Amino acid sequence: MNGIEFRNVTKRYGSDRNAPLAVKGISFEVPQGTLTTILGPSGCGKTTTLRMIAGLESPSSGQIFMGGRDVTTLGPAERNVSMMFQSYALFPHMNVIENVAYGLRMSRVAKAEVAARAREALRGVGLVGFDERLPSELSGGQQQRVALARALVLEPAVLLFDEPLSNLDARLRREMREEIRAIQQRLQLTVAYVTHDQGEALAVSDQIIVMDHGVIAQRGTPQALYNQPESEFVAGFMGEAMVFAAEVEADGRVRLGPIAWSAPQPLPAGPVKLAVRPEAWQIGAADGLPAVCAKAAYLGHGYEYSFDTPLGPVFVLSGHAGQPIAQGERTQLALGRQGVSVVRTAAA
Repeated sequence: MNGIEFRNVTKRYGSDRNAPLAVKGISFEVPQGTLTTILGPSGCGKTTTLRMIAGLESPSSGQIFMGGRDVTTLGPAERNVSMMFQSYALFPHMNVIENVAYGLRMSRVAKAEVAARAREALRGVGLVGFDERLPSELSGGQQQRVALARALVLEPAVLLFDEPLSNLDARLRREMREEIRAIQQRLQLTVAYVTHDQGEALAVSDQIIVMDHGVIAQRGTPQALYNQPESEFVAGFMGEAMVFAAEVEADGRVRLGPIAWSAPQPLPAGPVKLAVRPEAWQIGAADGLPAVCAKAAYLGHGYEYSFDTPLGPVFVLSGHAGQPIAQGERTQLALGRQGVSVVRTAAA
């Protein structure tokens, strides 16, 4: 049974029928017990989609189902949904246990049960012994765990996250995304998760839905979206791939300037678009694309390069942290087997 299902849902703000659509007839499913990330740039419709799942916005047309039940016209309280916001929205005058218990008290759960469930939720996010602290006495990661416990304590059928990690530093983001994924899998929660961070989406998701200007550009597993993007937009958004005009020759090889690349599947002869990820380039090939290093940046685990080539500027990520390529140095670039894919054009 699907946890969440959208059927041809549109959303237009305001009553003017000529106003632009924020969401344009999208359909998708979030299977029960899985985590789906809705990903895309600012203004693509991802937050509007999440708010329609929560019941905070009503669709202009189409239907929304949860657990097989039509919830299109139901409000948030009738959907058994919890939402965790980017700002955490903790009450500053309440201590940790009071913040976590708030939703239960508003639902008129018995006092003894409220305390027991709130403490169990805090134990589940690793905050045993923090009951009496105020939010101001907690770190950003601890505040987020309190917000997560407050959402989980209500035992929702669906849990929603709106950019939950954007306020944390890099190390805490990694720790909390692992924590969220572990809790989701342990409790078999149905989760819809909104972010603009591609790495975050790849790390936590069973399914990713990439949105662009109110429509679904592509959806599938993280591996499918990264390795087989279906459009220039998805290729560029998922991992900074650069797209080049190429030609499939009669023997099936793809010709990119002086480079001949063998596609994993047979392709008809003719022009194509080739998406190349920064890590797909191999530096120092004996016979490849002539390149001159324009910029080099040290990343600790390797180097980030910009090369000037006959095909134009090329962005390269190298995992070799040894002797770097110096600015102005000449080399040649070849293509590896991974990180290269044929995509359709934006107009197709």
